[in-house]
Amino acid sequence: MKFKGLLLVAALGLNNYVLGQVVDSLEISEVVVTGSRVKTDVRHLPMTVSIVNKSVLEQKHQMNVLPTLAESVPGLFVSSRGMMGYGVSNGAAGGIMLRGISGGAGQLMVMVDGHPQYNGIYGHPVADTYQANYAQQVEVLRGPASVLYGSNAMGGVINIVTDQNKAKGQHIDATLGAGSYGTVQANLAYRANGDKMSASVGGQYMRSDNHRPRMGFEQYGGFGKLNYALSTNWNVWADVNITRFNSSYPGAVTAPMYEADQWITRGFATVAVEHEYEKTSGRVSGYSTYGWHKINDGYQEGAKPQTRYFRSKDALAGISAYESVRLFEGNRITLGFDYQNIYGNAYYTSRETGAILETQNKQSGRVHNDEVAIYLDIRQDVASWLTFDAGIRWDNHSVTGSEWIPQAGLVVRPSDNGELKATVSKGFRNPTMREMYLYPPSNEDLEPEKMMNYELAWKQRTSSLTYGINLFLIKADNIIQTVERKNVNTGEIENKGIEVEAAWHINNNWILETNHSMLNMKYHVLAAPEYKGMLGVRYVNGKFNGGLNVQQLAGLFTAIGANEHKENATLVNLDLGYDLSKSMKLWMRGENLLGEKYEVIKGYPMPKATFMGGMTIRF
Repeated sequence: MKFKGLLLVAALGLNNYVLGQVVDSLEISEVVVTGSRVKTDVRHLPMTVSIVNKSVLEQKHQMNVLPTLAESVPGLFVSSRGMMGYGVSNGAAGGIMLRGISGGAGQLMVMVDGHPQYNGIYGHPVADTYQANYAQQVEVLRGPASVLYGSNAMGGVINIVTDQNKAKGQHIDATLGAGSYGTVQANLAYRANGDKMSASVGGQYMRSDNHRPRMGFEQYGGFGKLNYALSTNWNVWADVNITRFNSSYPGAVTAPMYEADQWITRGFATVAVEHEYEKTSGRVSGYSTYGWHKINDGYQEGAKPQTRYFRSKDALAGISAYESVRLFEGNRITLGFDYQNIYGNAYYTSRETGAILETQNKQSGRVHNDEVAIYLDIRQDVASWLTFDAGIRWDNHSVTGSEWIPQAGLVVRPSDNGELKATVSKGFRNPTMREMYLYPPSNEDLEPEKMMNYELAWKQRTSSLTYGINLFLIKADNIIQTVERKNVNTGEIENKGIEVEAAWHINNNWILETNHSMLNMKYHVLAAPEYKGMLGVRYVNGKFNGGLNVQQLAGLFTAIGANEHKENATLVNLDLGYDLSKSMKLWMRGENLLGEKYEVIKGYPMPKATFMGGMTIRF
């Protein structure tokens, strides 16, 4: 805890001199789409949006975007249990936590180019599918985004913006790496850009034995994107991604599991037409995210092996349309429409014959829900130093009915390089198919979860540094819990906290980075740290690029209730890169270099020091 105090003193003591917002200071520009659907300067948005761009993702050489986000974005934490792979089902990691709001509960949305990506039956993100090889940048909106994105954006959104492929000509990127515990990662991408058409296609492979027996992980997949400019103002594009991973669940160290294996296939596809003029812009898109799951629940020592597999299929198909108009100077009005059909089918099959043995849904195994919504967002620069933003959404679910979602905020800019933001916003989440139809606790009379967020933020920039600080209060009710073997709307959330983020470009070679988040939870949540901090330094000089950072976790809940348990950990990580030539780079990363003993999930000790190294070729 001494280290936690030192980090906090460093963050607050440097406030007027070196603090800067690490994510925003490293981005290419401060233009985002997540907070408004259209390209917008973040200085005019009342919401807090953090950006991690492609260069930062490439520095870390992680195949998945989540580890880099957890390091870079205050208040964001991702649970893990090994060196590579998160898995699904019992004992899975990959739970995304933002300000104590859980992605595992479906309260936090992950999107690709503004389109939702989650398991339709369980309503939560599938962490192993969010790959870095197709990401141009990742935008994290901290706080409710339900006005624009509906259910599951209750606590915020992570939007992966895919590669825009603007470099002319043809390019090939290939990366190969290997490291501890038989870990291998590789990806290959081809990109071509002509006068009107551009295309990207690629594939990736990764595998690891991890540090415990029966904890193997293997993943492979590919992506493709085609873009065609119909004219100067009109554009059409389509993309597709498919990911397959096989994961094994070892059980807790005190209760090891055998044959607990998972075979998961996830994918998404999108077709979109969009236009952009001086005063109008908009998009109409059709999208689908889908998956096939096969799971062996395994057995403990002395028990009998499973005679059946759990299987499920799910699909989320939707249409999204919006039009944004600037009626006069400083004005922006966005009107949008969303439709979704969510389908799910869960059942068991015989391991021996493959025959269907039992369905898990009350309605003969196959169910689907429909959602339709319209929304309106109005942003107005009242003066050169003042912006007002307000939005409202009407959302109708085929089972739970209609919900009104309001949001309002102010941005005050007392100077050209600083702004004060204040936001009041509502978030909500409709119950999932699992909660309504699957297993004995299911309850078709569930109502949506509801949350209010109150936030005050300040950010300032200079030529060499920026700094930002956020204060927030979250209150939620109607949270779905299982009481006496039945799902009911009885839970509550009351979280408040502070987030500080900073970066100082000392000179052309050195950058100092830091971010900190402190969270007070009235009702404790698993895998939500009370404090998370990062202090890092990066050195760039010609062909060499290296970064060293220290992360501190304090009050990380690995168990709640009668047997509540919290963990503290200090983690030291390193990444190095050296350009052998214009087309070849050597890289290395090390994690938990001090060999810290800690757990993120109770009963699943994390590996000690691990290393990866490899090369990247570009031509």
